Amino acid sequence: MHAFVTVGSTRFDALVHKALSPPFLDVLRAKGYRSIDVQCGNSDFDPSSFDLPAPDHWHRTHDGLDVNVWRFKPSLKDDYERADLIVSHAGSGTIIDVLRLGKPLIVVPNPTLLDNHQEELSDALAGLGHLKSSTVADLPQAIEKLDPSKLVPFPQFDGSRFRELLDDEMGYVDHDHARKNGR
Repeated sequence: MHAFVTVGSTRFDALVHKALSPPFLDVLRAKGYRSIDVQCGNSDFDPSSFDLPAPDHWHRTHDGLDVNVWRFKPSLKDDYERADLIVSHAGSGTIIDVLRLGKPLIVVPNPTLLDNHQEELSDALAGLGHLKSSTVADLPQAIEKLDPSKLVPFPQFDGSRFRELLDDEMGYVDHDHARKNGR
């Protein structure tokens, strides 16, 4: 199994440090994971413990767990698709992309941001059962307790609903649709 941690384009040092910490890596290994990729963005971490450090990619092994760290790629879609578990900052774009793929997701809001919109979004979606929300400190326990079979699938995008709302707002009436809906 493979885990993927992403901070997107943000800097989230605490999440990157936790994702590279022995307690976090030990929990993943105990749950059956064999590899982890950490997309660290502009976050600061100590690359000296990695083999063959490069300017933007680092690798090491932690008790049989392959650990890769890199900064940026043009797209994370392949990484999302490859992962059996995704741990992410609480950016709305990342959350929606991952949930639409039906992947188990643990979201960690960044408490250093000025407002709490990330926490509000992650709490709302966790309340609906689509994902698990965690703090950086509680992340190993969140992974231990995660049961992906209990997550509620995220509804797929329905473009027709947007069209209906737009038509209503613009005053366009589809008489067949209106009759079906009692208008």
